[in-house]
Amino acid sequence: MLVGMARTRTRDEILAVAAELFYRAGFKGTSLQDIAAEVGCSKATLLYHFDSKEAILAALLAPAARELAELDEQLAGLQGEAARAAAIDGFVDLVLRYRREAGLIYHGSLDVLLTPAFDGVQPMIENLCSAFAARSTDPGEQIAAEVLLAGICSVAIDRPDDVTLRSALIAVAKRALLTPRSKD
Repeated sequence: MLVGMARTRTRDEILAVAAELFYRAGFKGTSLQDIAAEVGCSKATLLYHFDSKEAILAALLAPAARELAELDEQLAGLQGEAARAAAIDGFVDLVLRYRREAGLIYHGSLDVLLTPAFDGVQPMIENLCSAFAARSTDPGEQIAAEVLLAGICSVAIDRPDDVTLRSALIAVAKRALLTPRSKD
């Protein structure tokens, strides 16, 4: 029983340390040896729990990816303004719940989303952008949606949680996406 608890504690510690190092130095700038040294274990111990740095990142991002999949399912049947409203609310809530994970992606781990462990994530992000754009095919609307997704991540990940953050992010998103754009 104690061995199982120690393994779980070590695994959890590896994840916590890796998240911090990935956030500070980036995914590419952090080595398995860096993580092991910070945890205070050998690289072999680390590799006992995770077979690669990508596996550590996958474990860190898995809960957020599952919720993104749930949001994706919600958005699948929605069109127009209903899709936009649900996407804004759902994405803001997701980012606020998973700030650390959003920060990992926002601060340089985006290339990891292209690895096999995250095969399904890119289409979900594209669907989310489409929903933010109210399913418009207008390039301006699509670009506005992409910029807004990145902006929400950027603002939310480093802000303290307070009662106004969620409502402010939602209000800004709606204002940004509902403002008529001139056709130049």
